[in-house]
Amino acid sequence: MSLTTVEEAPKIRVLSVFGTRPEAAKMCPLVLELQNHPRFESMVCVTAQHREMLDQVLHIFGVVPDYDLDIMKPNQTLSGITTRILEKIEPVLRESKPDLVLVHGDTTTSFAVALAAFYQQIPVGHVEAGLRTYNMYSPFPEEMNRVLTGRLATLHFAPTSLNRANLVRENILEKIFITGNTVLDAFKTTVRENYSFKNTILQKLDLNKGRYILMTAHRRENIGPPLEAICHAVLRLVKEFDDIKILYPVHPNPAIHDPVHKMLGHQARIYLLDPLELTDLHNLMAKCHLVLTDSGGLQEEGPSFKKPVLVLRTETERPEAVEAGCVKVIGVKEDAIVEEVRAVLTQEETYQSFLKNPNPYGDGSASRKIINAILGWKEPLI
Repeated sequence: MSLTTVEEAPKIRVLSVFGTRPEAAKMCPLVLELQNHPRFESMVCVTAQHREMLDQVLHIFGVVPDYDLDIMKPNQTLSGITTRILEKIEPVLRESKPDLVLVHGDTTTSFAVALAAFYQQIPVGHVEAGLRTYNMYSPFPEEMNRVLTGRLATLHFAPTSLNRANLVRENILEKIFITGNTVLDAFKTTVRENYSFKNTILQKLDLNKGRYILMTAHRRENIGPPLEAICHAVLRLVKEFDDIKILYPVHPNPAIHDPVHKMLGHQARIYLLDPLELTDLHNLMAKCHLVLTDSGGLQEEGPSFKKPVLVLRTETERPEAVEAGCVKVIGVKEDAIVEEVRAVLTQEETYQSFLKNPNPYGDGSASRKIINAILGWKEPLI
């Protein structure tokens, strides 16, 4: 009896499902690797939990979804997102009949799709598994989304050894693969020499003159007094340092957009931008002086560009970069923010301390490692 050849072996049917811009930025590199591998039949479903920003990323990577649930509604709630995904993904799973469903990270899309796949007894692969703060309400709802997705998953693609240790602590002991983070794979597509920005404000700025701070603040737990404290701190910093400029892509959520524009609008050297396309964001990060953020993804991306990252949160599910010295959590108190940013701006030794260690999230080969893990799990006869 002859062994089955690679050409004769049945393809592994993989359905990748995502719905937000951050997910797309991290899943599209993996989708492209799957599409180009002879052992896989790759299918893509988007929930469009975010619509416009998701479509921009799909265009950048040239990924065309096979299924589009188009669930986004005005003023959508978490309950509404979850129920619409559960209802709409079921017929997709029945039609596509995947051997494996891939979801990413900590979004409501990831949890709802993992639950729907479980109901159909389809194995789930969790990309970016094992991140934890161990505070179920911070970040909210992301912490519980990723915990629940982890309980439903069969394969766990952990970016780092610390993520793996978190899973083991929760008695998830098998099928954990340390892969690095796929966002580093994305830089091969998004970051370019002599890049021309699409944002009209960025087009007019000379990013080689002065010190530019890339800032983001959009998390639910920062809405209200924490966001006001962040804005007050930024105003003080711009007044104290006449050579810095703040570049702040503002989230369209009215609870963020309105107070930010009220406090920071029409202030000298503070540029409030519309949400940036992914290529603009990555190339801006490559050119800025430092990053001030409450984002999760920027904590992973900034170290690759050798930029200090100061985190506007009280805790992080990404302690690897903190331990490596690439990232520092500075909280959301006005005085603390001013003090920490001032130290980076005035002390060269402090600035350089962020840059001495490599990015702990890998070398840009995470997608390939995930594919090899899936192949090993299926154990094809070839």
